Order: sequence, then structure tokens, then C-alpha cells
Amino acid sequence: MPAPRLIVGLGNPGSEYEETRHNVGFWFLDHLARRLQLRLTPQGKFFGRLARHDDLWLLQPTTYMNLSGQAVASLARFYRIASDEILVVHDDLDLPPGSIRLKQGGGNGGHNGLKDIQSRLATPDFWRLRLGIGHPGERSEVVNHVLKAPRREERDLIDPAIDRCLLAWPLLAAGDYAAAQRQLHLKTV
Repeated sequence: MPAPRLIVGLGNPGSEYEETRHNVGFWFLDHLARRLQLRLTPQGKFFGRLARHDDLWLLQPTTYMNLSGQAVASLARFYRIASDEILVVHDDLDLPPGSIRLKQGGGNGGHNGLKDIQSRLATPDFWRLRLGIGHPGERSEVVNHVLKAPRREERDLIDPAIDRCLLAWPLLAAGDYAAAQRQLHLKTV
């Protein structure tokens, strides 16, 4: 597999969303940028906050979750980044807090950020790093759930999951997704 050239952390911009479950993709990217000693800076042309490390781009779309594909597609097209060179990091309701899954392609599970990315790239064949946030139990409570901060005991599971993803970063950066899957999927909550 080719090494990733674009890592996208999904979330919503603005201080009112900073600590919400929907922003775990932003949390991961903030940690990765610090690890790589990079600074994410606003880039209006690409509708997000960006950092570059050699041929690797880090992107936090600032278009709000439902329009994440606008930022991803504009950057991918401009730099000719193929879908299999894109890794999208996002929250996942279907996984309990602290769980991680890495996969390529597939459906969007009702995730509006993924839906928009799939639509604008015209393919679902990008990589996803899914970070579990748990489900509220009632479908009618999903929006309220993702737009609220996790409870302390949930955050105590999510933060170590992000740390495990950072430990797997060398494998991800090398495009060794099979080894990264073995490492990340090893421990689930």
C-alpha cells in the first residue's frame, strides 16, 4: 500500500465544539502535529487548518463536519493525492469509547463527514482510523451525544486510544496498514 500523503482529522471548528465527542479527529491531529513539531495554520484556499511535513499533509477542515469533503477534495485534487493515500481520522458511534479500528473503504455508517468526503471524492476507498465514542442508545439522542463532551470515564478511555494511535504512527506513515491494524486492533475496550 502507498504511504499516506494526507491525514485528515474530522471535527467542527470553534471553541464551543473543541471538547465534543465529534472532535476526536481534531484531537488526534493536534497530537500528531505536536509529535511531528508542526503547526496547523489556517489556509482559506483549502478550507481548513494545514501543516506540511515533507510530502505529508495534515488537515483539519474548518467547513464544519457536514462539509468536510470540500476541504479534503480541494487539497487532494490540487496536490494529486489518490484516495488510497488519504487517511481520515474520525469519531465512531458504533465502537465503545477507547476502541480503534483501521480500515479502507466501506460505508459511512451515517457519519455526515464521511458521507460528504465520499461524495466529493466520488469514492469510498480512502483509509479510515475510527475512534470509538460509544452510542447513546437512542437514535434520537445521537446529535446531542456527538455534540457534547465525553464523560470523564469515557475521556479516560479515548485519550489512551489516541496515544495508541500515535504509537502506531510509524507503521501508518510507512503505509504498513496491516501491521498497524494488528497493533491497533490488539487492545479493544
